[in-house]
Amino acid sequence: MAVESAVTNGPADRTDRTERTDGTDRTRRGDGPADKTVTMREAVAAYVHDGDTVSLEGFTHLIPTAAGHEIIRQGRRDLTVVRMTADIVVDQMLAAGCVARLVSSFVGNSSAGSLGELRRRVEHADPEPLAFEEYSHYGMICRYIAGAQRLPFYPLRSYGGSDLPGVNPALRKVTSPYPGPDGESEEIYVVPPVNPDVTFVHAQRADRSGNTQVWGLTGVQAEAVYAARKAVVVVEEVVEDEVVRSDPNRTLIPAHAVDAVVVCPRGAHPSFAQGYYDRDNAFYRSWSAISKDKERLTAWLAEWVHGTADHAEYVAKLGEEFWEGLAVGEAMSRPVNYGRRL
Repeated sequence: MAVESAVTNGPADRTDRTERTDGTDRTRRGDGPADKTVTMREAVAAYVHDGDTVSLEGFTHLIPTAAGHEIIRQGRRDLTVVRMTADIVVDQMLAAGCVARLVSSFVGNSSAGSLGELRRRVEHADPEPLAFEEYSHYGMICRYIAGAQRLPFYPLRSYGGSDLPGVNPALRKVTSPYPGPDGESEEIYVVPPVNPDVTFVHAQRADRSGNTQVWGLTGVQAEAVYAARKAVVVVEEVVEDEVVRSDPNRTLIPAHAVDAVVVCPRGAHPSFAQGYYDRDNAFYRSWSAISKDKERLTAWLAEWVHGTADHAEYVAKLGEEFWEGLAVGEAMSRPVNYGRRL
């Protein structure tokens, strides 16, 4: 695969996190926390613009599919999409004409097949080529960490002996300023930071000010949020502050890093939300055939994305019987004693 490098860099501006999408101030009123809840339509309209770099993170679990669909509905163009595991939602955004560049460490249909649109773009430049910037999983993690910490680069050893530096000029070697045990300064690979214009992540719950809780499989959601200029958290439900304070160790992302909270039940489908609904394996298995056929893919987008006003309509269209089939049981965690309220 040919790889073109256009490194996303520069300091992220977090100074205007109090500017609400409707133009009002969302800072604290009295003694209460800020209310950052907005609709998905408002969040995308406010924070995603043509030409932006957009991160969509969630590793197998809690994939922000509904956010991707709303970006499609609003017709965004020329986006650079950053996602460690580029899967179905990226294929859909490509087919809808939203994506000009992809930055990733894996592309595929998550153990169930292939991504037809992405393969057409990369293998045949059909209907046009895709600029693709490829890293390893750990390389992507390091880019997010560097972006979150505002570092100029991040060192790692894992590219020694790899072919990736030969196709990605952003992977470079530097000489360590510190000599090793043998007195010699070694050369080591580094990756550049990534600072998305906006990061979208999905989570189980948050309070209205954005304290976001996740359990089950996590990826690089926190790092992607801290690296971004703006951050939107999409959740299954909003809970009261007391719920978050009663179990603070589940808080993966604190409120001060969040610009907007979108309540979007079942918004990670076809991936899963631990404790809320299961993975739709049948959909994953069906996607290879859908995406392989251009007409079928166009028809699917017309019916399920452009043909629905929002994700609530998408959910309703699938029907309650369908959702009952993805229902989860109960596997409760043991309570812990914090000793005092935190």
